[in-house]
Amino acid sequence: MAGDIYVWLKALHIIAVVAWMAGLLYLPRLFVYHCAAEPGSKQAETFEIMERRLLRAIMNPAMVLSLAFGGALLSQSGVVDWSGDIWIYVKLAFVVLLLVLHHLMARWRRDLAAGKNRHDVRFYKRMNEVPTLALIGIVIFVVVKPF
Repeated sequence: MAGDIYVWLKALHIIAVVAWMAGLLYLPRLFVYHCAAEPGSKQAETFEIMERRLLRAIMNPAMVLSLAFGGALLSQSGVVDWSGDIWIYVKLAFVVLLLVLHHLMARWRRDLAAGKNRHDVRFYKRMNEVPTLALIGIVIFVVVKPF
């Protein structure tokens, strides 16, 4: 029975992470397009709505669920050897990076909506790569467990 709980938690965690990552990868791309739109235009308003809905309806709940199911997984006996498994600390560092990036994106969304954008298109294109690099690191450390 405990094994059943573990696989369900893992499945739900992966689903939540996929949804969260989709938002983390798409939101900066919306920012790129938003920067190109004339401030106050109908197009800029459309991007503001899309960005707000993506963040509030998909990314925020998916982030919370990712953390909740991930925490539940970590609480399962025998999943991690906290004194010997270094991989989990590296993985969690990448998760912290994603959390920081999530909150930065929320700030950038508010700035764009308020007409106070401080970044150019190249910045958002670069920021679009960060979640991908973090995801690669997470998958390698969780699956390969190099140390």
